[in-house]
Amino acid sequence: MTLSFRFGTVGSPIGTPRKPGGSLGAVQFSNSIGLNALELGWVQSVRVSEETCELIKQSSQSENVAISVHAPYFINLNAGDDEWPKSRKRLMDAAHYGNLAGATDIIFHPGSYFERMPEEVLKIAIPRLKGCVEEIRNQNNPVILRPETMGKSAMLGSLEDTLEMSKQIKGVMPCIDFAHLHARPGNGSMNSYTEWSQRLDQYGKMLGEAALKRLHIHLSGIEYGPKGEKNHLPIAESDLNLKDLFRALLNSKAGGRILCESPIMEEDALFMKRVWQELSGEES
Repeated sequence: MTLSFRFGTVGSPIGTPRKPGGSLGAVQFSNSIGLNALELGWVQSVRVSEETCELIKQSSQSENVAISVHAPYFINLNAGDDEWPKSRKRLMDAAHYGNLAGATDIIFHPGSYFERMPEEVLKIAIPRLKGCVEEIRNQNNPVILRPETMGKSAMLGSLEDTLEMSKQIKGVMPCIDFAHLHARPGNGSMNSYTEWSQRLDQYGKMLGEAALKRLHIHLSGIEYGPKGEKNHLPIAESDLNLKDLFRALLNSKAGGRILCESPIMEEDALFMKRVWQELSGEES
């Protein structure tokens, strides 16, 4: 039985050699150590040629490494009218070049509430995001846009926010960062089998059981305070209840990709893979 999840890192693994280096080296190195997913970290800007994208795509196919892209941080679906065109271009560039590089999913931070109610903000965010998807599809680009669940309560990106965007727009699905969901309340909650199971049940009811087979997950340890996320931590240095989370995923018959954002990326990604194999009995 093959693994229900592919495991990998967000950004190039730390041990990626200098030659060939870059995304090509990251794809090859990931495969060599037993990881078969990679999220390209285009988090500052999208600066890549079409030729390089084609090489990444070819390498990912030959190495059997599934590719996604983390779009630039500076995207805000709730930006002012003067700023929104710049945010939109960053997302559209990530979608265009990501598709050329063989990416199936484009992950992005959805923005800030700016101290407004989530319902008000979604009335702005959803039409804007829908317009992005429509343009992408008009260009025959099949990528899925994935707003990420965010780790601070002031940020657009609760699980409910991302589910509502996904329910209303075909071609949008959440990127679930379980560390962010744990940090967001600021009180150490959202860290038990029951809580995780409730969230996954909510996901399945909103988006359909089949959507649980195509999860795109970010995972790491995390430090947090009353306002939520502070920074990512290695799994072993955090209070994240990894085994209960994995049991909930297993009992929900979930699948997809788990991408590690820990400071010791590939080490923790491989640790997660081992824990999953122990709990699931699946073999890679």
